[in-house]
Amino acid sequence: MDRLMFGDNQFFGVNHMSEEKARSQQMRFQDLGAIMDVLDAAYDEGVTTFMCTTHDRVAEICDLVRADQQRYARMEFFPCMPYAHKYANAMTEDGPLGALRRFLPEQSVFSAALTGTKSLAGKDIDGITRLLIDAEMSMFRGLRTPVVFLQNVVVDLLLGLGFDEAFVIFADHVRTKYDAEPGFITMNLPRLLDTLDRLGIDNPIVCSNINKIGFRMPGGLEAYETALRDRRFRAIAMSVFASGAIPPEEAIDWVCAQPNLESIVFGASSRRNIASTKALVDKSWAPVPR
Repeated sequence: MDRLMFGDNQFFGVNHMSEEKARSQQMRFQDLGAIMDVLDAAYDEGVTTFMCTTHDRVAEICDLVRADQQRYARMEFFPCMPYAHKYANAMTEDGPLGALRRFLPEQSVFSAALTGTKSLAGKDIDGITRLLIDAEMSMFRGLRTPVVFLQNVVVDLLLGLGFDEAFVIFADHVRTKYDAEPGFITMNLPRLLDTLDRLGIDNPIVCSNINKIGFRMPGGLEAYETALRDRRFRAIAMSVFASGAIPPEEAIDWVCAQPNLESIVFGASSRRNIASTKALVDKSWAPVPR
């Protein structure tokens, strides 16, 4: 994994500190050209991994990248699924079974099972899950996707329900079907690591909030520092700036000093901020010994 990856929150109106800023960004990035301008800026600054949701607009980005693979020869996508709002809207409009019909391939042998809740709940969870992953991954066909993530809204729900089998289904399918590493995004790093250890998912890739002030880090900063120091996993830090609560240089200096950190994912809306973040990371993160 690259040490610095670009995220997509800013493109879809996600800001954990300011609703006003989130609305402003959402309005600005309604135009696909505005999104591509920022992605191109990141790419030209050397940030060539795009960690993204499976939002419908991302499918349009994929189409543009596929159409100009010479320009984007080094581009990699790290899909994060599912995009929860897409499924929530489908559930509201079509109900549970209708939502699944919308996203599963029409020719699927499982379509018949969707005629009744009993068969859906009792027989084919493994198969349905794999088909939903395939449906989400279809927008990335022909593009490099070396890591595929399960989103925190699902990861943390599964943790709460104790449905551990789903993590194994996801990890196995991503490895076998897409020759990719499974990744997990969570808002509860210590608990997820305990579960993945118990399931035998060795040295997992886990993305979570990691920042100096413990912003949105359930369990507390000390538990995360202990996990980074003592646990076997590949950590990706998000929310390193705590949505602007920590000065950039201070935030980067602290997170780059943490043990076991493999990558940082960040979002930005301008070339200046992208270049500034990359310069700070290059300065603070010591080169890997060869």
